[in-house]
Amino acid sequence: MNQYVALLRGINVGGKNLIRMLALKACFEDLGFEDVRTYIQSGNVLFSTTGSNARLTKQIEAALSKTFNYESRVVVRSRKQMKEIVTNAPKGFGSDPATYRYNVIFLKEPLTAARAMKSVTTKAGVDQAFAGQGVLYFSILISKATQSHVSRIITMPVYQSMTIRNWNTTTKLLNMMEAADS
Repeated sequence: MNQYVALLRGINVGGKNLIRMLALKACFEDLGFEDVRTYIQSGNVLFSTTGSNARLTKQIEAALSKTFNYESRVVVRSRKQMKEIVTNAPKGFGSDPATYRYNVIFLKEPLTAARAMKSVTTKAGVDQAFAGQGVLYFSILISKATQSHVSRIITMPVYQSMTIRNWNTTTKLLNMMEAADS
């Protein structure tokens, strides 16, 4: 069995696609997954099973779409991938939360970081974006956040293949996965 996290797009945001965490957990358990846990209302589900990311993504999207009557989009990452995402973050990323807001933009295959970077714009002196393995690391200078280009991402077609988590959530999910081994 491997540990995974499913990062759901567009649930419990702006009053749309409202899903209770108990119902979400039950849906994953009905798929036969073990050790199912949710973290915060934005759609983070940790679970254990066997299989590939691609197969799990299709299986989860089909179950969520049918159970909750919406077009689900999910990014699945293994514990190993989450560890690499956190470990391989740019130097200093996440180290100054009083000055910068740090986000990890998770990319749904087949979208690559190289292709995503072509669509993502940054505002000099405000935003920085870095390509990672299956993610983009995006930081925003809090004092100039209103000038950030991050809001432009959600208006682009490529955004349908992305889901964003802040750095704290990303590291917390990894910590939860690692603690499950204890």
